[in-house]
Amino acid sequence: MRVFVTGGSGQTGPAVIAELIAAGHTVTGLARSDAAAARLEALGAASHRGSLDDLDSLRSGAETADGVLHMAYGGDFSDLDDMARRDRTAIEALGQPLEHSGKPLVITSGTLVMPASREATEHDEPDTTGIAAFRIAGERAGLDFAARGVRASVVRLAPTVHGPEDHGFIPMLIATARKTGVSAYVGDGANRWPAVHRLDAAVLFRLALEKAPAGSVLHGAAESGVTLKSIAETIARVLDLPSISLTPHQAATHFVSPFMAAVYGFDGPVSSSYTQELLDWSPTHPTLLEDLEHGDYMRTPAS
Repeated sequence: MRVFVTGGSGQTGPAVIAELIAAGHTVTGLARSDAAAARLEALGAASHRGSLDDLDSLRSGAETADGVLHMAYGGDFSDLDDMARRDRTAIEALGQPLEHSGKPLVITSGTLVMPASREATEHDEPDTTGIAAFRIAGERAGLDFAARGVRASVVRLAPTVHGPEDHGFIPMLIATARKTGVSAYVGDGANRWPAVHRLDAAVLFRLALEKAPAGSVLHGAAESGVTLKSIAETIARVLDLPSISLTPHQAATHFVSPFMAAVYGFDGPVSSSYTQELLDWSPTHPTLLEDLEHGDYMRTPAS
């Protein structure tokens, strides 16, 4: 399969490209800079110059592909409405050339769109008033193509996709612990986060491209819910720091921003049982806590 990928030079993208190429697929990645193009080509993929705002480049990339995988997401987090609009418009441009072809279109979202405080399944509706509601418009734009002859599906990734050289939520927690001298969690720390190793997520993306039925909603979560207290305590133990509880008010100033404090206090467990059964996806790589203990997370940052 000739696959056109957006976000291939990002954090999860290189692992996905490597997985696709190892499985015999040919990959072309969207590149908005010379550095991104060089990274894609070093992975064995071809580069296609453009950006999420260059709709003509997105259409032309999709037109010559047998399938499209959309992982890129970005913009100004101070304007979530504009980020959602940008993502929706890009998905529409990517999907239009695939109409009535039966070709796959896999888009990316996050499990944080799901309702809080219960284990949500792939069949549950996302929370339109929730912490990540701005991702829902992209999900709907992608899944709408299922009624237009496209094998469209959405992969909702866990909030922590962990592995070497992670630069997401967990490294931010670690950096805050180093800076403040304490590893903190919110309240009793019983709130739960799904987690998935990057290499397991890469396999899921490949399987979605190869065989996910049209309209599928998939959960990229190898662990349904790791408590934030266990994460904070592991960080504390490895860094030899105390672990403490913060009130929501204290967390708003302790962490990077009030939004990040809300994220770290969010209880969002999800099930991936349907996804695993549907695609025969069996995560095999280390858990999040194992990665914190034995991976590269605690490597002293370069000065």
